[in-house]
Amino acid sequence: MRAILQKRALRFVFSANLISMLGSGMNSAAVAWYILQATHSAAALGTFAVLQTIPAMLMLPFTGVLIDREDRRRLVMILDATRALVIVVVALLAYAGKVKVWELYLMNMLVAAGFWMFWPTITALIQELTPGEEFVNANTFLLAGIQGGWLIAGSIVGFVYNHIGLGGVLLIDFATYGVSFLCYFAVRSGRHVVPRPTELHADIMAAETALERFLREMGEGFQFLRNRRGLVLLGVSWALFLGAMLTGIVVTAPLSDNVFHAGAVGYGWLNAGWGVGAFFSALYAPWFIAILGSRRSIAVAMGLLAISMTLAPLSPWLAIAVLAYTVMGSGRGVSSVAMNTSIMEQVPQHFMGRVQNTFYFAGTAVQVVLGLLVGAVAQWNLVAGFSIIGLVYAVAFLSASWPVGGGTPIRQASPAE
Repeated sequence: MRAILQKRALRFVFSANLISMLGSGMNSAAVAWYILQATHSAAALGTFAVLQTIPAMLMLPFTGVLIDREDRRRLVMILDATRALVIVVVALLAYAGKVKVWELYLMNMLVAAGFWMFWPTITALIQELTPGEEFVNANTFLLAGIQGGWLIAGSIVGFVYNHIGLGGVLLIDFATYGVSFLCYFAVRSGRHVVPRPTELHADIMAAETALERFLREMGEGFQFLRNRRGLVLLGVSWALFLGAMLTGIVVTAPLSDNVFHAGAVGYGWLNAGWGVGAFFSALYAPWFIAILGSRRSIAVAMGLLAISMTLAPLSPWLAIAVLAYTVMGSGRGVSSVAMNTSIMEQVPQHFMGRVQNTFYFAGTAVQVVLGLLVGAVAQWNLVAGFSIIGLVYAVAFLSASWPVGGGTPIRQASPAE
């Protein structure tokens, strides 16, 4: 891990993620709480979760080509700056007491458009900057930064929301995007594009129109996944995990408010429990993966998520529910490191954006169905809503456990090559 921290570029990337996730975590928690208090409806939270998938469904089939073509550092900076502008406008409306629920839905959609492009880009950038033998450590540091931010955010929102309100939280998020932008600016200078092998004759490539080239490159991503059963099953687990995790926002706030009657403070404790588990999993995830291997680690983590999610609403006390969320956060942490590492090992750098976007697109499709279903069911029976999400994690467990033939990881070029 020391070798990772000695790389200046990666230090800035990890710092940017820690800071920006602090703001993003506060934003997500505060907006969800505001919507619940304004509507008193779990179905409204389901709508909130589903609407953020609309940009993804429209963008993900196409943005993978862009991620593989362009300088990933510059893309991340553009995404940070754009999201910051959207958030500061809504923050000013909230401070003026004029913000409406539909405006929060719109903000969420626009920010989500950046989110769905940001994560495949940042993962591809880290793969580009990291030697192949350090993928596990790089993903561990990425997770620690992300969950460190969420841990702090989950604790802060529940305890300060009543004092600074939605407007104050959104202004904090705006400020963190500014710091994140400066960190990425310091990663390196100039334009850097990942080289790709030339598989077509120059005369054929010269005869292509821009649209023909774009469609060919997009098709290459799907072609790469053909006959790679292990990678496809990994993508299925990733999509199910992603859809279930993002749908958790639909049931967490009602669990605090309707079951434990703990208000914003209880909501903060539940978020903090998740963050603590995910953050501290970074300490043992490399060891866990080294012993069990990536696929078994993913399977164990999905099993823990399925069991804990199903049992959380049955807890007799808030403290037990917080413990269940801590276990879920731990499963989230281990699975994320294992999944990202497996993808980096099996996918060449020039395919990374397109392959990731295929998995993210599937995840958003799962989230659309889950958001609507869980929102409607949780309005009637919260325990049943939790159970549906737990069932999705269980299917992800089966996908990760399904036997596949052994494969040889693709050798990645080091940043110095």
